[in-house]
Amino acid sequence: MGGAATPPPPSPLHSTIFSRSTAAFNRLFAAVYGGAILALFYHHIVSILRNSSISSSLISLALLISDLILAFMWLTAQCFRMIPVRRREFPEKLKQVAKDFDFLAVDVFICTADPYKEPPMSVVNSVLSVMAYDYPAGKISVYISDDGGSALTLFALMEAAKFASHWLPFCNKNDVVERNPEVFFASTSEFWNSDSQKIKEMYEHMKMKVEDVVEKGKVGDEYINGEEDRLTFHKWDKSFTPQSHPTIIKVLLESKNDRDMMGHSLPNLIYLSRQKSKAFHHHFKGGALNALLRVSSIMTNAPMILTLDCDMYSNDPQTLYRALCYALDPKLKSNLGYIQFPQCFKGVSKNDIYASEMKRLYNINPTGLDGLLGPDYFGTGCFFIRRAFFGGPSSFESLESSQVSPDYVVHKPIRSQQTLDLAHYFAASDYENGTKWGSKVGIRYGSLVEDFYTGYCLQCQGWKSIFCYPDRAAFYGNAPISLLDALVQNKRWAVGSLEVGLSKSSPITFGTKSMGLLMGLCYAHYAFWAILSIPITVYAFLPQLALIYGISIFPKVSEGEFILYVFLFLGAYGQDLLEFIIVGSTFRKWWNEQRMWMIRGISSYLYGSIEFTLKSLGIFSYGFEVTSKVMDEEQSKRYMEEWFEFGASTPMFVPMAMAATLNLGCLVSGFMRIFKGWNNWEEMFGQMFIAGFITLNCWPIYEAMVFRSDAGKMPLNITFMSILFLLLGLLCIPISISTSPNYLLLF
Repeated sequence: MGGAATPPPPSPLHSTIFSRSTAAFNRLFAAVYGGAILALFYHHIVSILRNSSISSSLISLALLISDLILAFMWLTAQCFRMIPVRRREFPEKLKQVAKDFDFLAVDVFICTADPYKEPPMSVVNSVLSVMAYDYPAGKISVYISDDGGSALTLFALMEAAKFASHWLPFCNKNDVVERNPEVFFASTSEFWNSDSQKIKEMYEHMKMKVEDVVEKGKVGDEYINGEEDRLTFHKWDKSFTPQSHPTIIKVLLESKNDRDMMGHSLPNLIYLSRQKSKAFHHHFKGGALNALLRVSSIMTNAPMILTLDCDMYSNDPQTLYRALCYALDPKLKSNLGYIQFPQCFKGVSKNDIYASEMKRLYNINPTGLDGLLGPDYFGTGCFFIRRAFFGGPSSFESLESSQVSPDYVVHKPIRSQQTLDLAHYFAASDYENGTKWGSKVGIRYGSLVEDFYTGYCLQCQGWKSIFCYPDRAAFYGNAPISLLDALVQNKRWAVGSLEVGLSKSSPITFGTKSMGLLMGLCYAHYAFWAILSIPITVYAFLPQLALIYGISIFPKVSEGEFILYVFLFLGAYGQDLLEFIIVGSTFRKWWNEQRMWMIRGISSYLYGSIEFTLKSLGIFSYGFEVTSKVMDEEQSKRYMEEWFEFGASTPMFVPMAMAATLNLGCLVSGFMRIFKGWNNWEEMFGQMFIAGFITLNCWPIYEAMVFRSDAGKMPLNITFMSILFLLLGLLCIPISISTSPNYLLLF
């Protein structure tokens, strides 16, 4: 028959691999382990019924409550393991389904808040890395939200805009992969030529100017060029503070008018410091992102939005094409809300002593969520479909202005006075009053972890997400190099998670109803991880205190129930280790991960739970604490040598120092009794084992308390305070004991 031949269908842009063997093993193991947990509860109930003393009953009850919490967290963790999937993208096939002019425009949102905790040069490198994407420059717009309202940050970005006209063509001409200038110039893996030397000299000159301004704390007249810049920086007068200041918007680059040294268009680059007023709540990072959503809507209104932390830079110039492999798929378009990339970190110590990589949170669990409705929102490295912020896939929230709608067609230049006036209006501190922003539109308020809560709300509305996990990391950021910074960050997450878990939108009730049982329980696992402070604290102190008073709380080694405890311990830790090894981690990193799990439980989760409770009672109010990204040279050296940093005097270190001291004392005391012919060792073996296991994990604490003399050692006041509290607790503990008082002679 005649006629033109039917063209072949385009090749798929991505594939999905479901690991049946892994899923089958996980389900079988969950069934066996779940049966063991039921047997454990039966043992607990029988023990409580058989107890003849109040003290033994209270101990058994405390252990039952602790194990109930651990069982709940284990149950919710199994939901991540039921349908694990891995995806693969084929960006080279995009040309088959779209031309360059069909590629989606992208608005990049980068948030910063404090130039001294988040150095401006770090922000500059993040900005330049995404401006240099291997993507049509006219389709990229980079917005920087400076919630600290710092002239230092604006000056750094003005310098970055000038440098970009040289850096972008250099990257395109030489096919540079590392498009963060700082990383490129520090690397020896890529080529080096005369152009490289010239561009490096330009970068170093820019860096010198920016760091000089930061050191002086102000932008001197010698760095101000022209009347326009002078008027801009004069806005930072004596009345200007980070908590109270007018809106400042500066269009640093406009794609339609600004060109690089080769005559090609540059991406749009816009600086925004929204208006702040002490009369209105500004909602921290969530409020900053919503201001960016509104301002960008009348400037560029790109259908896709990338959110990045200011220390997170692009590590792969092809990342946008990988995101498009999902965003342009007609089978996914109708309900695709966002594409989440893993959060990866540079500069992590060899064995990741603070477990900053968070393999389970950013690598393991998301592959399980991807088999359900998709991963949660990590707060960075995420490509959103703008439409997802304005209602569900089949519903649209009415807005106060059509100009903030995702359907609004931009028709005026971003430097036009009308556009700038409207942008100032949208960034006003009182704009959101009486609107749906933060409740039904945009980034959601109501939790310190606005990223987690926003992703949760979007998926409850019916949006799905994708976990894009390429071989080459799409983004890299900085991990905390101080133990206190790591713990403070986790404390904030603990408080914010409880705000979600104990709200009317709790994942256990509203979540399971909206998303299904498995997905709801996955979110419940994150929402309630702060309650792990209860079992971790109980097991850090109670078995050891009982050992001191000669009270046995675990089965004898010769009893059948002892095998049950062994299986539960080895099964949980063994499965955890196996999953770490599968994702390419090491035993040492896993060991540090489980050590930090215990440390967080007795510090971050404990204090986070207390803060949440006090705040709920109206006794205490907390704010958003910015994690420092500044690298102290001596501190950084200790970190890379894998010395724990205890130099700060903080109450957060007191419980862990108490637990370390108690467990070591109990272990030594137990061995002394055995050497003296103690006949009850079989009854006390379980308690001795726990004390030994915790003591082994506490070795860095002992080093900091006793053996170290550097600035990272444990402050003497923390050491003395922990020992004093421990002794007072031993003297005042209300347990009736019937054994010999000699058991009290621990110290």
